[in-house]
Amino acid sequence: MNIPVETKPALWGAVGGAIVLAIVGFKYAGWNTAAQTETQISQKSRTAVASALAPVCADSFKRDAKFAGNLVELKKLETWSRGGFIEKGGWATMPGAKSPEPEVDSACAALIIGV
Repeated sequence: MNIPVETKPALWGAVGGAIVLAIVGFKYAGWNTAAQTETQISQKSRTAVASALAPVCADSFKRDAKFAGNLVELKKLETWSRGGFIEKGGWATMPGAKSPEPEVDSACAALIIGV
């Protein structure tokens, strides 16, 4: 069987085109690998859970007997440390849970402060 002479350049062109297409697709067109997609889904689900549970946390904070003092202390803290204050106070731990869900403390603090 005789292969035409034009076949080799055509095959190299196809290989080069596939490589360029992959680079452009992953870098600029928003293509993702399965691992990247799982990471994005995990982050979005944590954010959604935190948004749903933050009002419960804020209500628990507001019902605390020491609300006024805790609010003053919370406002004194830097933004990055407010979540830790909420977590240590136990307001981010939902009823029946042993530990707080990730990111609930920060969302709760932002909701209480009104950010």
